[in-house]
Amino acid sequence: MTSYRPDALIASDISAYLQLHQNKSLLRFITCGSVDDGKSTLIGRLLYDSKMIFEDQLASLEADSKRVGTQGGEIDFALLVDGLAAEREQGITIDVAYRFFATEKRKFIVADTPGHEQYTRNMVTGASTADLAVILIDARKGVLTQTRRHSYLCHLLGIRHIVLAVNKMDLIGYDQAAYDAIVEEYRAFAESIGITVFTPIPISGFKGDNITGTSPNTMWYTGPALLQHLESVEIDADADAARPFRLPVQWVNRPNLDFRGFAGLIAAGTIKPGDKVRILPSGQTTSVARIVALGGDKAEAVAGESVTLTLADEVDCSRGDVIAAADAPPQVADQFQATIVWMDQAEMLPGRAYWLKLGTQTVSATVQPPRHAVCVNTMAELSVKTLGLNDIGVAEVYTDRGVVFEPYAESKDLGGFILIDKATNATVAAGMLNFALRRAQNVHWQATEINREAHARQKHQAPRLLWFTGFSGSGKSTIANLVEKRLHALGKHSFLLDGDNVRHGLNKDLGFTDADRIENIRRVGEVAKLMTDAGLIVLTAFISPFRAERELVRRMLPEGEFFEIFIDTPLDVAEERDVKGLYKKARAGEIANFTGISSPYEAPEAPEIRVDTTRETPEEAAERIVETIMGGWSPVI
Repeated sequence: MTSYRPDALIASDISAYLQLHQNKSLLRFITCGSVDDGKSTLIGRLLYDSKMIFEDQLASLEADSKRVGTQGGEIDFALLVDGLAAEREQGITIDVAYRFFATEKRKFIVADTPGHEQYTRNMVTGASTADLAVILIDARKGVLTQTRRHSYLCHLLGIRHIVLAVNKMDLIGYDQAAYDAIVEEYRAFAESIGITVFTPIPISGFKGDNITGTSPNTMWYTGPALLQHLESVEIDADADAARPFRLPVQWVNRPNLDFRGFAGLIAAGTIKPGDKVRILPSGQTTSVARIVALGGDKAEAVAGESVTLTLADEVDCSRGDVIAAADAPPQVADQFQATIVWMDQAEMLPGRAYWLKLGTQTVSATVQPPRHAVCVNTMAELSVKTLGLNDIGVAEVYTDRGVVFEPYAESKDLGGFILIDKATNATVAAGMLNFALRRAQNVHWQATEINREAHARQKHQAPRLLWFTGFSGSGKSTIANLVEKRLHALGKHSFLLDGDNVRHGLNKDLGFTDADRIENIRRVGEVAKLMTDAGLIVLTAFISPFRAERELVRRMLPEGEFFEIFIDTPLDVAEERDVKGLYKKARAGEIANFTGISSPYEAPEAPEIRVDTTRETPEEAAERIVETIMGGWSPVI
């Protein structure tokens, strides 16, 4: 392979250098596989042999190589690989390290990802934007579990170009029979997960065999060298441009009253002034007035460009909306089947509300118990109740409002999402939307003439949800009962939902695991919402240990209707009371998942009302609660 030096071309003809790079295609690829399969060594060899080290390191690497005695300013391969190894030792490549290089034919971005199973999430990050995957196998070890895992994830993430790089051939004497056996074993696995085409190459990253040119040590191999394949593999760069137009709105640009533009990166298609577009999820239609870019107005824009569109009509459009071709819009739904890769040490909690981020859209979402998890060794579908770190499973996802989407197989931009823990802001999962559930399309909200306002007027009161939370034995039920007696005496229409009572009927199928506690509160929240819709003042007395679920219920109701009442009784005081004998049993190990003993309680951070039962009697607390919720409201709406 003929190579060139960018510094020489830059010095002699900068215009030629820029023109040369502007017209080159770009290939994004990932190196993956098991630990110590030789990923960093391979990348070092590619960088060294192509002589196209990314420009910000070129000068320093040349200076270092001269200091260690290499001739003619050549970069010492050992020095380069040592540098990559040092990064690994420092933990740098535990995250995704991106390398940039180029040859005369193509530019490359390679994602160097860790091989450790616990860092599968980092591999998913690198693979999510890759066109091609180089899956390395140590020729001495053959196909391993991590080989299968990474291959399955690459296929799942839509990578259709796979290179099977059987590395360290020098350590097995370039044995063709061993190489063929590995390829056949991998082929059988690949076919089982839907990979029908892949390119096997026998290589030695350390010796350089079949990296940039075919090696005399493998005369029996007739295929291309790795870099030759990377330069020639055909990537359909125009596929996105050929699809219907999609622009997820990132922000609304309004520098003055005369200009209102909608900015974002075009995910698919082509757009021109005058084209008809549809704003989703609202469904409003209009047309494009102008396409504004950094250099001025454009006559046309295509996928991959960042632009600002102005529209012919004043339509409601904001961040998270999608501007799409009017005659071929994407779907909108709030219930989906999705494939999920769990990335957090803490297990997924079915029913727990997470933030779901898809493109520029962010919504609240709950994940239902998985339909199954996938065993990466056998591809068997396993029955599971939840997903743990690095598990891959299929589950239903419900969002709190309609999401503009396309199946991941059709669009990574509108089909791929992440889940974010609301409490920690940590990314806990990556997912791919497979399809909308049919029931989400068949079930529609039925409007009724007697609405919640009419019910409230009839009862001469404003609806309220008084949510009592605290440890077992804190006094929730006692105080809630006194509050309801006071409201009843005042002629108010109310209803008390008690935790123990509800578990005798509606929730008798639920236990006390974290997942069951979450479902318990979700159901109670839905029932309480229906009761407030009927104009009632609803009181609930539940431990409800998790903030996320209490916030989920708060968001079900209109602003100002949810009152979180924290019965702030210290654990030792609640345990001293122990009127039901539960703490004693929990301490003895007879009750599992008991709040405060073997299961956590997340105290409210800013409750509407806080009651310290060590300083206030139940009667005093009840009177103060009634005065607080009655204060400032009109008895007749």
